[in-house]
Order: sequence, then C-alpha cells, then structure tokens
Amino acid sequence: MFRRHKAPAVQTADFIVAGLGNPGRKYEVTRHNAGFMALDLLAERLGAGRLTKTRFQSTYALCSWSGKNILLMKPQTFMNLSGEAVRDMAGAFSVPPERIIVVFDDVSLPAGRIRVRRSGSAGGHNGIKSIIYQLGSDAFPRVKIGVGAPQKGVEDMRNFVLDTLDSEAYSGVKMAPDAALCIIEKGPDAAMQEFNGKVGL
Repeated sequence: MFRRHKAPAVQTADFIVAGLGNPGRKYEVTRHNAGFMALDLLAERLGAGRLTKTRFQSTYALCSWSGKNILLMKPQTFMNLSGEAVRDMAGAFSVPPERIIVVFDDVSLPAGRIRVRRSGSAGGHNGIKSIIYQLGSDAFPRVKIGVGAPQKGVEDMRNFVLDTLDSEAYSGVKMAPDAALCIIEKGPDAAMQEFNGKVGL
C-alpha cells in the first residue's frame, strides 16, 4: 500500500546571529573566541540557555525577541571554514546575507571597543573571508570586538589571538550582544551610531 509522506516543515528565521570561534576546551577563553563568548551572553539574555542543538557543523538555538525569530549559531568548523556552516544554516532557514549578523574578534580595534559595520571586506580575518566566499556576498552586518594587537617584533599574531582574552577586551564582549540586538531592532546604521567609538565598562 502506498504511504503518503508528510512534507518536511518549512523552517525560517528572521535573523541569524553567528558568533565566530574555534571549538574545543583549549580555545574557550582565547581572543579568537570572543565571538563565541558574546554569543553565549546573547543566548543567556534571550533565555536560550546553552546552544545544545547541532546541525550543519554548528551548535545552535532558536529563540524570539521583539517579535523576531532569531537563530543563534556557533560554527564548529574551526575559524577558517566558518563560512561553510553559515552558508548551510542560512540556506536551510531562508535567511539572506543582509540579515546574517556576524560577531567576531578584531585585532585592529583597541581592547574594550566594538565596531558595527553594514558590510565590507574581510580585513584579514579568515573567518569573515570564508563567510564572504561561501555566501558570495560581503553584504552582511557584523559586530567587531576589539581585542588589541600584538606588540610588533615581540608577539606572533597566531599566538596572540590564541592567547587568553583579558578583562579589558572582555568588556567589549559584554557590549556586543546589545549591538547585535540593536541591528535587529533598529538596523545597522543606528547601531553604528550608538556603538562605534563606545568603550565597554
């Protein structure tokens, strides 16, 4: 007898907020994981708790805020391949680039500051480079978390970003969730005006 199978439910989200970092305990509190840390704070604020669901090489949670359905995700691909996870999740939940907010560390910003951008180049960040390549677009808003820069001739860049995030930089991590929510509620331009140049406490 022929059985009629139910079509899979259509899954959509209004926004994706992707925090970038590297999976594994040894990377948890490093500068390069500032995006992961900020996303954990955002998940706590939105009542999503820990991101325990897994799909498309990511841990994620779905939640609602201000009448919007928001997908929070942390790619588990390692930083350089972040775009694969973001691409697949965006495709599955029908979210265009302009509604994908990416939160990540930035060595060009002083520790404790954040910067919101509507779009733009990768600026040397391999995670952003991967996302731009996989989406075929750089038109996604982002929240950059300043972690400072290594001392020239003293510290290697790779060792610097994989070293422990200090308290000054963590003040920027704490501010980043507010910036992401401001993008969702008011748009990137309003978030840029409110947060660019602001120093975390």
